[in-house]
Amino acid sequence: MNYKTAKRMDSLPFSGIRAVMEKATNMQQAGERVIHMEIGRPDFDTPEKIKKAACDSLAKGNVFYTSNYGTPELRKAIAEWELEKNHVAYDPSEVLVTVGVGEGTYASMAAFLEEGDEVLVPNPVWLNYIHVPSSLGAKPVTYHLKEENNYQIDLEELESKITDRTRMIVIVDPSNPTGGVFSRETLERLAEIAVRHDLLVLSDEIYEQLVYDGAEHISIASLPGMKERTITLSGCSKAYSMTGWRLGYMCAPKEIIQACVRVHQYTITCASSFVQEAAVTALKECDEDVEAMRREYQRRKDYVVKALNEIDGISCNNPKGAFYIFVNIKKLGKTSMEMAEYLLDTAKVALVPGSAFGDGGEGYLRISYACGYEELTEACDRIKTAVEALRK
Repeated sequence: MNYKTAKRMDSLPFSGIRAVMEKATNMQQAGERVIHMEIGRPDFDTPEKIKKAACDSLAKGNVFYTSNYGTPELRKAIAEWELEKNHVAYDPSEVLVTVGVGEGTYASMAAFLEEGDEVLVPNPVWLNYIHVPSSLGAKPVTYHLKEENNYQIDLEELESKITDRTRMIVIVDPSNPTGGVFSRETLERLAEIAVRHDLLVLSDEIYEQLVYDGAEHISIASLPGMKERTITLSGCSKAYSMTGWRLGYMCAPKEIIQACVRVHQYTITCASSFVQEAAVTALKECDEDVEAMRREYQRRKDYVVKALNEIDGISCNNPKGAFYIFVNIKKLGKTSMEMAEYLLDTAKVALVPGSAFGDGGEGYLRISYACGYEELTEACDRIKTAVEALRK
């Protein structure tokens, strides 16, 4: 049979992150010792209280569909958490439980973007925000996050790209891949632009609990005039080390939730029932577990930033959020893909080329420090040896 894929598939390339991971895994299976710094996955186990809550839920027979919106208990817990942590008052009816932020991204864009609409997207960025709107027939228009600006938004550039077709602004705060955290001033000025042009804001805040060096995460929905036009996406994957549990959520005005749930019900139906019960435990009982992981990430970040900046030919800024470092390799005379392949082949260290996050990432590599401290020290030593050999 001659299989003909839909034309929309032309805009959906395979993930550059997963391509690196596949090659690294194949090398490992062939007996080579590869250090994985390419995947955005915490290396910690899920806290025991959360796992026990899931097991108890299964033992009680909690194995059936829930409401499309999620369980009342979890929606209430999310609303309470958002009020306490982000100072935004949501009613549980303004919460939709999703299967990760990825599903929340799709539902938000499918519900509100028409063919030909434009959406402003950071560059570099997690590429779902490029390819999901493209697959829907909308046009992603990128605004740049630059190292020399500490990865803050150039608001003049962003506003210059708004047209009569612009419907939505995407922000990822803290950022994947840069680790940048937007300042209050940046967010306040962005909020003014969104209000003035009557735009929706899609705010991905999945890394919100992982901030360092006294940095403050501010949810843009907490700013004046913004709750009514903001779709906030977050979840349990990163801070609670629950990536495989696939539990995310969306907070927005009820009218927005009502639109998004219609996409959600025909693609996902609902998140797993016992996972939702475990997520209630995560939100209510695991602040200390999250803080212990955050402190360890801080220790790792401090080491890696110092070690990389001591290697002649590469450099990085000191990120304030997530668990990524965006490493500047522009002095080495190779593209980011060439350098990623060189380090994987030569040093047996798997990193992600910055070009996997858009053309604004060219000249950089993304390092994830969500792996053991000893592995990080060995990886930095290997990178140093490989870079020094390249520069001879």
